[in-house]
Amino acid sequence: MNGGMKNLVLIGMPSSGKSTAGVLLAKTMGYGFIDCDLLIQGEEQALLSEIIANKGTEGFLAIEERVNAGLFVSRCVISTGGSVCYCDRAMRHLKEIGTIVYLKLSAGEVAKRIPSLEKRGVVMRGNVSNVEELAMQRAPLYEQYADVTIDCDGKTIDETVSAIIAAVANKGESNL
Repeated sequence: MNGGMKNLVLIGMPSSGKSTAGVLLAKTMGYGFIDCDLLIQGEEQALLSEIIANKGTEGFLAIEERVNAGLFVSRCVISTGGSVCYCDRAMRHLKEIGTIVYLKLSAGEVAKRIPSLEKRGVVMRGNVSNVEELAMQRAPLYEQYADVTIDCDGKTIDETVSAIIAAVANKGESNL
């Protein structure tokens, strides 16, 4: 950790709880909260689904890369978009400024939580057409960057938050 820039960065599939657990985690720890999807929407003055429709997958990822790689904050919980795992420069930057926490959710659980990937503004790269394919494509990337992995299947938001706090405390990266 350089210069006290200690953050918790949440990565994972859409609907894994990055935003909802992230807010509660920030409140519990007395940290700030940053939702990168909302930052992107604010900068672009458009919904994620509109940006993807207008600029295409790679155009959206370029924006996501820029926004995430440009974060210079400390003592924040950072909720990333599920597709940030495709943005290597952004991921390396986030790893420098924080601990990467992978909220792991099975494809079956994601499918239950999200009826429509398109409406949700989910980035589908290549010939991915459903949640299972999306999970197969992204899981290795999430695992590659993760410092801590939390299995979220069957966990409530409160249980997820408790698991994150316990895991991060065990890593000795936080004096909670």
